[in-house]
Amino acid sequence: MSNMRLLAIVFMMCMAEPCVPAQPDSPAHNWGVEALMQKLAQVDHSQARFVERKYLKVLKAPLEQSGTLSYTRPDRLEKRTLKPHLEILSVAGEKLVLENPSRKVRRELKLRDYPALWGFVESIRSTLGGDIKSLERFYRLELEGKPSDWRLFLVPLDRKMNEVISLVRIDGSDARINTIEVQETGGDRSVMKIYEDSR
Repeated sequence: MSNMRLLAIVFMMCMAEPCVPAQPDSPAHNWGVEALMQKLAQVDHSQARFVERKYLKVLKAPLEQSGTLSYTRPDRLEKRTLKPHLEILSVAGEKLVLENPSRKVRRELKLRDYPALWGFVESIRSTLGGDIKSLERFYRLELEGKPSDWRLFLVPLDRKMNEVISLVRIDGSDARINTIEVQETGGDRSVMKIYEDSR
């Protein structure tokens, strides 16, 4: 399987990120990417529910899936899709695991062996962890809005990654992430709505 096809497969599974508790607004004159990252970095663990819709040019209606998300500092992230069928994507350190129990499939990958895939994973994990240095390794960062209503734009720097993904947009409020939209170079896109787990 080629690296680009592998990235596309993981991309279709991994369009999510846990929400995080809200924190007080920073003063407007101090607001920027670094201030946002500091807010996100304060969270040790988070749990969320998600509903994701994938808009494909070849289909008239979006594909929908839903499930749960969890993050544990410093580097563990899990997306557990429950509907329409069970799929599990987990990342810890440099290891990524894809599981599809119904097909009896389990695959482990080392992120360093797949630089474009590694960059995509860090768009999620490093944003959640408030790791600005890792984000800047893979993306050009642009922030709009104010602390209570912000939009973070991640533009891939890697040419191979840019062949699959043109932009990642993350919307949030304070230290909480509400929406993740991923735009593919070919015109398809995914929109993930994230809801705080009330349990």
